[in-house]
Amino acid sequence: MNAIIEGLKRGFILLFTLDKEVVEITLFTIKVTAASTLISLAISLPLALFLALKEFPGKRVLVSLANLGMGLPPTVVGLWVSLMLWRSGPFGYLKIMYTPAAIVIAQVIISSLIILGLSTAALQQIDKKLKWQIISLGATPWQLMFLMVREARYSLLAAVMAGFGRAVSEVGASMMVGGNLKGYTRVLTTAIVLESRKGQFELALALSFVLMLLSYAATFGLTLIQQQRYKNVYY
Repeated sequence: MNAIIEGLKRGFILLFTLDKEVVEITLFTIKVTAASTLISLAISLPLALFLALKEFPGKRVLVSLANLGMGLPPTVVGLWVSLMLWRSGPFGYLKIMYTPAAIVIAQVIISSLIILGLSTAALQQIDKKLKWQIISLGATPWQLMFLMVREARYSLLAAVMAGFGRAVSEVGASMMVGGNLKGYTRVLTTAIVLESRKGQFELALALSFVLMLLSYAATFGLTLIQQQRYKNVYY
């Protein structure tokens, strides 16, 4: 128990004195995760609109696969990305294994599946009568998609936050494709694992505090937007 208390104390000191290594890892994590989330959104939202607005044979199968992807284990993603990017793999010539780009690719796959599944569900919840009403008023396909996204924006925002949370908390794939190289591919989650194994619990605790703060900041931002919505409705 004393070791835990001492670790907490030293962790707070490292955190609030802006330890160089803690700041470096945190900034890199934010950079990689933000890029992964934005790319995931750019990929997932058009696919979600297609699945939600179009009727075609096999649609239920594709939707079920999208939902299945939300539970895809990160280590499986890390394994397949590693096989693709390894020197003997089909994309080995790119030479991006154990680089930040490899981490972004793995996180994009993981985050995209979360955003796709939740976004598709959010868009499908919109009353179909609204869709036909918009079309009857002469809206173009682009206008239809814009209005549907606007109608489901709060649920879509929740999907983005879920994708961000999954990416920022992921450890298996980042460790496998990034190599956890100090000052180059080390993110908060992989650093916590490494420092814990080394017995450096004070640094591991400091990094865990930062990770929790990042996750809470994302959740808090979403909560503010949602509460503002309810405030406008009731007042």
